[in-house]
Amino acid sequence: MTELHPNNLTVARRSMDVLMPFHLEISLTGHIRHAGPTIRKILPSLAPGTDRFLEVFDVRRPRNVEKFSDLYAVGQTGLRVVCRDLSNLPMKGTLVRLPGGHGALVNLSLGISFAEVVADHKLYSTDFAASDPTVDMLYLIEAKSVALDESKRLNSRLQGAKALAEKQAVTDTLTGLRNRRAMDHHLAQLKARETDFGLMHLDLDYFKQVNDELGHAAGDFVLQQVAEVLQEETRASDMVARVGGDEFVLIFDNLVDLTVLDQIALRIIERLERPMDFGGKQCRVSASIGTTLSTFYNDPNVDRLLSDADEALYHSKREGRARHTIFDPDAMQTTAQVSI
Repeated sequence: MTELHPNNLTVARRSMDVLMPFHLEISLTGHIRHAGPTIRKILPSLAPGTDRFLEVFDVRRPRNVEKFSDLYAVGQTGLRVVCRDLSNLPMKGTLVRLPGGHGALVNLSLGISFAEVVADHKLYSTDFAASDPTVDMLYLIEAKSVALDESKRLNSRLQGAKALAEKQAVTDTLTGLRNRRAMDHHLAQLKARETDFGLMHLDLDYFKQVNDELGHAAGDFVLQQVAEVLQEETRASDMVARVGGDEFVLIFDNLVDLTVLDQIALRIIERLERPMDFGGKQCRVSASIGTTLSTFYNDPNVDRLLSDADEALYHSKREGRARHTIFDPDAMQTTAQVSI
């Protein structure tokens, strides 16, 4: 038997590691003498010199292989094996006899199972031979992954932009309250669900005076302060909408208790009459409010409710402002309550 010079053997193995990183050098006894770097990476427990090929791999083709000499006797042949340590991972390869009776060389590849192994063992293109078609598949997978990630990011941005646009479409930009469009939609939903509700229309008193004397910046500040008060005096389930310059509509889902609504209105008036400091200057406003209930009507009509609440509001204005008036369509009259 011809012996290989150690230096030549080392050079040969280094070359094989580059050209065939999935190769195994096997002795005539079936022991694995040397394993390529990628095989060692996916089988870190592999012990060259100790482990036998048939202990690590189960040969499915050729068939009826019970010992390595059976496989060696076949000569150059294609292989189908499964790796016992990797949940019977299927692999394919080629076996060739080494010259001089020095055993055999088996070069393996991952086949269709490469994606799973690449992910589980963090393999890169450098772990494969440059000519291995798996490299091309890795590039395709990476390109697909990049494209999918970019698509997800783009979709996320589009969804975010859509959500922002939808929010802006129903939001008053100055106060952050809902706008008239949102109010109309909410009222339509309440009517469709036949939900009882109270509707309150509020208009600021003396707001024009603030704008005329202190400027529009002061007016904007007052509107923002009013928005905070209205949100604090209502429930999270209620809707507060700014529907005009200094006009607001409050909608109370499933609240038609006039005593409770009157208390809310009077608290709002009392709080809005407190001076608001703007740059060292006092802004003073008040509020006139009109309220109606969906239960006042056999068939609640949204436009009718808004009109009646508006009539109640202007009754409060005529009676001296800083008042809350409840509209009763049956009595066709209004009852005003004065803020204390």
